[in-house]
Amino acid sequence: MKRWKFNKDNIGLYLILLLSAILNFTNLSIEGYANQYYAAGVKSMSMSFKNFFFVSYDPAGFVTIDKPPLGFWIQTIFAKIFGFSGISILLPQAIAGVISVALIYVLVKRYFGKTAGLISALVLAVTPVFVADSRNNTIDNMLLMTLLFAVLAFMKALDTGKLKYLLLSLFLVGVGFNVKMLEAYMIIPAVYITYILASKISFKKRIVYLSLATVVLLIVSLSWAIIVDMTPQSMRPYVGSSTDNSELELIIGHNGLERLGLGRNTGFGGGFGGGRIGNFNGGEFRRNFGNFNAQVNQGNFPRFNGQNGANPNFAGGNFGRPNGNRGGMGGMFGGDEKASILRLFSNNSLSDQIIWLFPMAIFGFLAELLRKRLKRPFDDGRKLSLILWISWLVPVFIYFSFTTGMFHPYYLTMMAPPIAALTGIGIVSMWEMYKEGGTKSWLLPLSFVADGLVELLILYYHYNTSNITKYIVLSVAVLSIGSAVVLSLMTFAKNGGFKVKKAMLTVGVIGLLIAPTIWSATTLFYPMNGTMPSAGLELATGRNRFVFGGGDINSSADSKLISFLEKNKGSAKYLLVVSSSQSADSIIIKTGEPVMALGGFSGSDNILTLSQFKELVKKGEVRYVMTGGMDRGSNSEIMNWVRENGKLVPTSQWSSTNSTQSGNGFGGFGGRDFGELYDLKGVNVN
Repeated sequence: MKRWKFNKDNIGLYLILLLSAILNFTNLSIEGYANQYYAAGVKSMSMSFKNFFFVSYDPAGFVTIDKPPLGFWIQTIFAKIFGFSGISILLPQAIAGVISVALIYVLVKRYFGKTAGLISALVLAVTPVFVADSRNNTIDNMLLMTLLFAVLAFMKALDTGKLKYLLLSLFLVGVGFNVKMLEAYMIIPAVYITYILASKISFKKRIVYLSLATVVLLIVSLSWAIIVDMTPQSMRPYVGSSTDNSELELIIGHNGLERLGLGRNTGFGGGFGGGRIGNFNGGEFRRNFGNFNAQVNQGNFPRFNGQNGANPNFAGGNFGRPNGNRGGMGGMFGGDEKASILRLFSNNSLSDQIIWLFPMAIFGFLAELLRKRLKRPFDDGRKLSLILWISWLVPVFIYFSFTTGMFHPYYLTMMAPPIAALTGIGIVSMWEMYKEGGTKSWLLPLSFVADGLVELLILYYHYNTSNITKYIVLSVAVLSIGSAVVLSLMTFAKNGGFKVKKAMLTVGVIGLLIAPTIWSATTLFYPMNGTMPSAGLELATGRNRFVFGGGDINSSADSKLISFLEKNKGSAKYLLVVSSSQSADSIIIKTGEPVMALGGFSGSDNILTLSQFKELVKKGEVRYVMTGGMDRGSNSEIMNWVRENGKLVPTSQWSSTNSTQSGNGFGGFGGRDFGELYDLKGVNVN
């Protein structure tokens, strides 16, 4: 990569990088700690090397976060350097976002020219889900940056035919695996297809080189997991969200087959750190919790602060969308949306995060295909780059369109780079064909119309969200579709002015970028859902604020509870025992004290048996236990024993409210746990 110099030739790139930095960094403090589950983990990891290496969720090293270590290692390093705060743990993702914009420019410019590179960089910079992920401590954009570095090395391998660059590329994909596990492998089909087709070296060599690189990929990918599994279980935390305390099982199960809809349970986890509650519309959730809306109405579960104080509608796939509102809501489970080729274009929590320029990307690929005739031999970077981007986009699009497995809307950032690249490539290619005239010249105005209509469809879903939507609709219609009409008319005018045509091209591109840019810009002024980050006008309405396990980190209820526990815990090792991490996040963040999440994230991890728990009580390591929340399996047995044998602590001593059933979350504190506090001091455990 050549050294960049500040001159007029690079001013466009620097302006785009500045725009990306503004979108990623401005007013970042409004996000607080974002995903409090991950934030609590980073706090714990900063307290000891053992916690750091094993990615412990809690300071005592009882259970881990259900993700690999690298992204959280980086966040912890930032927290150690700058001090633990919301800003310090969000900075790595914001930086990764800006770097990714620069990388997409370099990758596209190399084979398709500066203009294509600039358009690609601009598209990536303003993609809503990309910006949302850049402003959150989910680690998807850190993965994305790693994969783009891998693509950089991979294209070098294709250009030179040298093995070392291919090894470096798949080494980096393996590094990405240690950021977000199998999500990193979404790029693998593109890498393997492109390398097999490349004809720079003989087919036999390609197979040998690819085999060697695959060995490197697997070694790097599984290295940390194998080390963890080889460590005696008594010397490390329990692997959160696994069924048998194994990182390899976590990779195959919760973070593998369940994402494909093939696992034992689907529907809940991921951005929440894992756990198994089940699909909110399916039998498993009903078996665990019964009819949720009915339970809330009967007072068995806490009230949620939805719009106008109403409860969210949990029916029909609306969980995470208060009152049944759909797009832009930070909805939880993309796999719960109806599986079809139209899923990402439908009125749901997915479409407005990524699909704005998808039609233009497809037109872009077709344009370059028509212009350069993509046929053998595949011996130049331009052809192979095009194959790489489309081979990245199509399988990922198909996965997100048809999977019934567990994924969250913010995973859609994996589609952002190929959409951005193909859009930049395509606009330049279609412009060249437009200038040449003939039948192919109609492709450019047709692409503006097609993409403009898709954008208008997405805006229609949000038409009543804000008055701003009406102005966006008008802008898209006039600028993108209007410019397409003018460009079409000018094809008949043989002496049409070149400057006018170029101006219409610019106007059309601006028209298509207005909506996603405004969507992304909302994150500068309104906080996102910390566990389910998404950008959009819904943020301005406050409807995005419903958080599973969220809440105010500085709530008075937390403060009084913490004060009581710190004053009375005595020599106990654990400040508190709770059923799940949802009830422990804010306490760990505020105090740095050990809080035992008995069942891991969701309360479903069977970490301790009742006899083991009794032994901890006997040793004096456990005194206070908060019942309620999401305890199941052996954890239900433990909590029942606590209720039967513990001394109930009056609510007035530890809560600033008369009821523990207020707030805007589920299963956490901040006045929202709907549980009871028990004191186990002096309990006979025989």
